Amino acid sequence: MNYNDQMKNRIKRMEGQLRGILKMMEEDKDCRAVITQLSAVRSAVDRTIGVIVSSNLVECVLDAEKNGEKTDLLIKDAVNLLVKSR
Repeated sequence: MNYNDQMKNRIKRMEGQLRGILKMMEEDKDCRAVITQLSAVRSAVDRTIGVIVSSNLVECVLDAEKNGEKTDLLIKDAVNLLVKSR
């Protein structure tokens, strides 16, 4: 799978958010603010998982269709990946 710049930038953004959260903790910031930021990172991770799974699924389905293969199993695998990620 080709991980494009958009996907990598999402990860870099989350990395920055996590560093910011650590700094907040080191500065003894209010727990509500820390939790809010942690929730934002969790949401970003979930969205990134969705982007990666869907991009991979599109790529796999197109390849399978070119080769005359069935796509049912590919779709089931993608759904299972999404379910496992939660």
